[in-house]
Amino acid sequence: MKVNDTRRFGRAGFDVTLLGYGGAPIGNIFRPIPEVDAQAQIAEAWNMGVRSFDTAPMYGHGLSEHRLGHALLTQDREGYVLSTKVGRTLTPAARGSFDTGIWVDTPPFRADFDYSYDAVLRQVEDSLQRMCQDRFDILYVHDVDRYTHGDAQPARFAEALAGAFPALIRLRDEGVVRAIGIGVNEADVCVDALERVDLDCVLLAGRYTLLEQDPVKGLLPLAAERDVAIVLGGVFNSGVLATGAVAGAKFNYQPAPEEVLGRVRDFEKFCARHGVPLAAASIQFAAAHPAVRELLLGARNCDQLRQNAAWLEHPIPAEFWQDLRAAGLIREEAPTPT
Repeated sequence: MKVNDTRRFGRAGFDVTLLGYGGAPIGNIFRPIPEVDAQAQIAEAWNMGVRSFDTAPMYGHGLSEHRLGHALLTQDREGYVLSTKVGRTLTPAARGSFDTGIWVDTPPFRADFDYSYDAVLRQVEDSLQRMCQDRFDILYVHDVDRYTHGDAQPARFAEALAGAFPALIRLRDEGVVRAIGIGVNEADVCVDALERVDLDCVLLAGRYTLLEQDPVKGLLPLAAERDVAIVLGGVFNSGVLATGAVAGAKFNYQPAPEEVLGRVRDFEKFCARHGVPLAAASIQFAAAHPAVRELLLGARNCDQLRQNAAWLEHPIPAEFWQDLRAAGLIREEAPTPT
């Protein structure tokens, strides 16, 4: 696998680079990234051959969209694929008057959930202006899952079915966007959406990894059957599959429980035996399913970008995958790289 390998984006018909640039870190997640470093990072991704870029209004309350749009402003618009998301309206508000959650040093914009038809059309218009764009390639309805909304998820999902998805279908029909989908943290919500909406793609974060392979029996076969492009984020489960079972390792943005650490140690035994970095195995396993067309890998600096690329391209012997399957660490239905 190479950084600039391309795959067809399902039935939408255009190509994306397998390695996509994930724009969450440059929204200042957990700690700030200086502007000069953010711009250098995007330039480095471009120079490496990355031509697929993803962001969202949520990421730093507009900061990630602004930074990414600025970085791409002078590039040929036909030369890259750009995705963002809908579901949150950003409204000017004084700093300190609203909760920014995990985002620090954000612009003075409050973020409020709104999946209604008119709100989504306004959100897309706002994103176009923040990014100095005339169109997007991909738009996702963002975070209509239980992870985000808890007990309110059914009502929020119904709101999106009545408003957000029809709005995106209209924009697709009008040529403002080429592909529409859903971006969530739960595979069953993706299946629910595919059963109700004419979608082109699904962005699934953290649920198809070495540690979590359940979508291989539900979502992924359905996507392959319908030629719906699968985009994967969170292939390290927020950290533990990159760092290994070390003290303080993160799983789903929380300290990894002992059960997870034990399973990671099982993988690490085979990694040590075959000289394979755990992170390389994690990336390449996620990319092996034929429904998967893109991996969104975030980074905080240029070194991390280059490390992601090295892991993607790291040679892994077939015997490594055979041993993992024989040990019951990879499900029979889950394909591995060939």
